[in-house]
Amino acid sequence: MQGDSTNNQRQLNASGVETLNSAKSGSNVAAEFDSSSSMRKVLIIEDDQAMAVALRDGFNYEGYIVEVARDGALGLRLAADKNHDLIILDVMLPKLCGLDVCKRLRERGHRTPIIMLTARGQEIDKVVGLKTGADDYVTKPFSFLELMARVEAILRRTSRTEESFNEARFGDITLNFKTLEARKSSRALDLSPREFKILRYFLERRGEVITRDQLLDGVWGYDGFPLTRTVDMHIAKLRHKIEDNPADPRYIVTVHRAGYKFIG
Repeated sequence: MQGDSTNNQRQLNASGVETLNSAKSGSNVAAEFDSSSSMRKVLIIEDDQAMAVALRDGFNYEGYIVEVARDGALGLRLAADKNHDLIILDVMLPKLCGLDVCKRLRERGHRTPIIMLTARGQEIDKVVGLKTGADDYVTKPFSFLELMARVEAILRRTSRTEESFNEARFGDITLNFKTLEARKSSRALDLSPREFKILRYFLERRGEVITRDQLLDGVWGYDGFPLTRTVDMHIAKLRHKIEDNPADPRYIVTVHRAGYKFIG
């Protein structure tokens, strides 16, 4: 698993985490690690230096923007802060094991695809990892071609899901997330971009109990912010727009001492 070193641009961010701007051989394309780039972004959470370097170079060669974390605590922070397309997550990590990283991300509402790396004989880790929310796993030692085949399959599946979710309908409400247009029956609704984000978050988790902290983290982008009343105020305003009777909501219902549930 080796990359084309002539096309690598290595950077160290303020946390000492290495970020690579990458392009395949023969291309002069380079991109900084930001959410506006069209290049795929992968976070590798792996403490073994040789493995981390091999994975970094392999993904770099394939045209990915790569970021590497060498422990679970840093990996969790980066995964929560950045807009990655994929996370490669080792099970055995210092500070915080990969299973706990995966579990905490899913509890916070993060849906980024996760492929876990397990050592041979760690069958229980595979089972627990998949139950915790991992999308797939690869057993060490493995070939980079095998890993890329799994990566491409997961990203194709994720892409189809995103494409199919440009529009949504529940009851007499119709939403278009590309044009940010909404209608209730034949009447246009004036929904803010934030309200579209709230509805999308609920629709992606239909039937699940969503805490206020999860909404703050997933929609507003901060974790555990003290003003959870922010969520309540936005939900109340949104109910007045989409519900027939906001005092007796049909779609966004309150779960006492827990949060909200979308049942549209």
